[in-house]
Amino acid sequence: MHPAKPYQKIIIQECGEPLLPIPLSALTVVDPHPYVACGAEYGDKSPYFLRFGVIDRLQQAQAFLNQIRPGYQLQIFDAYRPVEVQQYMVDYTFQQVCQAQQISQPTAAEAEAIWQQVYQIWAVPSFDLATPPPHSTGAAIDLSIIDDQQQPLDMGSPIDEMSDRSQPNYFAPAPDGQIFHQNRELLRQVMATAGFERHPGEWWHFSWGDQLWAWICQENNLMRPAVARYGRLVNS
Repeated sequence: MHPAKPYQKIIIQECGEPLLPIPLSALTVVDPHPYVACGAEYGDKSPYFLRFGVIDRLQQAQAFLNQIRPGYQLQIFDAYRPVEVQQYMVDYTFQQVCQAQQISQPTAAEAEAIWQQVYQIWAVPSFDLATPPPHSTGAAIDLSIIDDQQQPLDMGSPIDEMSDRSQPNYFAPAPDGQIFHQNRELLRQVMATAGFERHPGEWWHFSWGDQLWAWICQENNLMRPAVARYGRLVNS
């Protein structure tokens, strides 16, 4: 049993916006997509879908990036993720950790410790409409930045790394990590101009309109009472 996240208490008032493919004329994506390469199946959608309103804000963020860093692009790692894909990747990550620790059949205690690691990064793949994984709403996106030479900015750690380095401000106090922190802050600044909020524990995860976004807005006294616009997409 996994404890509920505080943001899961936020009420969802589904607005019904459609899930649409992200226009990629000004943006770039990670190719091949890492989860698809692991065997995850997205059905008739892809990892590069978002809600209409979120796409609009993502384009605003890219436009701002163009203004302050001409030639730079947001690079999308992952966006929409069906709960089935969430479940697949949670199980896949559990097995990867077992292999890395050379554990073939974990004891109950070992399994619990591994699950604790897995759920530092991955949301619980809940089918409960009141507690959807953020990516399953079409309102969350994992991304980074590439420069005008098509080279990724060094963020100090890769997306999905299960370590303290994933914390957004991990490198802030480190004299030899300032370039990583500055790059992370550039990403945060760019996304914030379009209203996105960053996951408190992941430098790469941003959202607008889901429960996590509403909860962060509430914690920052930007919205009271807080309500989410997007819930889990059903039959999508």
